[in-house]
Amino acid sequence: MVPHLTTALSGPLAQLERTFIDAQPELEAYFRAQWQKHEVPFYASVDLRFAGYKLAPVDTNLYPAGFNNLNPQFHPLVVQAVMSAVTRFGCSAKSVMLIPENHTRNTYYLENVTTLIGLMQQAGVRVRVGSLIPDLKEVTPITLPSGRVLTLEPIQRVGSKLMLKDFDPCAIVLNNDLSGGVPDVLKGVSQPMVPPPFAGWTNRRKSQHFKAYDSVADEIAALLKIDPWLINPYFEQCGEVDFKAQTGLDCLQKNVAKVLGKIQKKYDEYGVADKPFVIVKADAGTYGMGIMTVRSAEEITNLNRDARKKMAVVKEGLEVSEVIIQEGVYTNERVDDSIAEPVVYMVDRFVVGGFYRVHANRAIDESLNAPGAHFVPLAFEKPCTPDVQAAGGCAPNRFYSYGVVARMAQVAAAREIEILKAQLADEFALAITPQVALSAVG
Repeated sequence: MVPHLTTALSGPLAQLERTFIDAQPELEAYFRAQWQKHEVPFYASVDLRFAGYKLAPVDTNLYPAGFNNLNPQFHPLVVQAVMSAVTRFGCSAKSVMLIPENHTRNTYYLENVTTLIGLMQQAGVRVRVGSLIPDLKEVTPITLPSGRVLTLEPIQRVGSKLMLKDFDPCAIVLNNDLSGGVPDVLKGVSQPMVPPPFAGWTNRRKSQHFKAYDSVADEIAALLKIDPWLINPYFEQCGEVDFKAQTGLDCLQKNVAKVLGKIQKKYDEYGVADKPFVIVKADAGTYGMGIMTVRSAEEITNLNRDARKKMAVVKEGLEVSEVIIQEGVYTNERVDDSIAEPVVYMVDRFVVGGFYRVHANRAIDESLNAPGAHFVPLAFEKPCTPDVQAAGGCAPNRFYSYGVVARMAQVAAAREIEILKAQLADEFALAITPQVALSAVG
């Protein structure tokens, strides 16, 4: 389920890593059972932080970009996983419409789209790109720095179906997190659509995701007989914050103090000498916007104008009114002496690879999802054939623990989406689109 990879870590396995590896049969049985109870997400990416003593997810993306950052060695894994995923569409899946983000000036993102298209095509799927750009009226080719050409086409709504000119897709794949809202054209669509539009940032909240993750972490911790804190970040939420008007900051200050206090107790219990910190970020949103590191509650009182301005607005110019206060997890990983964190990718129920997000100008207690970050693909280990007469045989798969925690976040997202589906059934006319239960996991 998780390929052997070369990572930036070296030296002996941490106790937490060894615990995961030793319990592999029980863990894999757990995940098989979960996908019998819940619909497996179409795809997902999970940002992880590993402090040595603690490994935890800090963000789960339901509409993952960054496929262009995966090592090409991983592509056969992605292709095989896509072939598995499309069988759940309930149609032939010979033709699929991919709907990307609207920001056509971000060529890095568009390279991701073309990579994803190519991987789906290798899986035997005919793919064309339908755009939600309001003023797109004709077929528009975009030449990318790689030399590849991405062709955008205006979407046509015919009854309850989405179509392109001379193209009647069996299913719709969204690579757009709908931060700016869900357009009417995506509501009540009868084709299978993954991820479902109601799971975009218009409705989704990080705090709800991590609430679902709490239950998954408790289940895994019981299975492994470990403290859930070792695989789960504490968090709190504030729902009425206005950074511009400086209102609601008392809630923020109170909850920062609460989370810092809980972390300190755990640090004392485990003999951790590090100073606790939290990450305050917008409860809805992505692209590393609306994030700050806080090391004491007093810092909230003393936020300067620049800090408040940075926190006030996220993608699509949306104002921040809800924030999550999440336990900060130190990163114990380096690439070329720069701070790094792993990002794990999944398609269907399979881990298909990942990369390191690396930032030369960030500290071990700061978010690395910021301008200036670059990406280093993870690489496969050299093939290893165990020799019963050789001491030690093959090295253990130290990447396995990353794949376990990432899939835990994937299970949490599946449960989270089920809750959203029940809450928003009427608004999105889900009665005629039962296939959205095939949703994906961001």
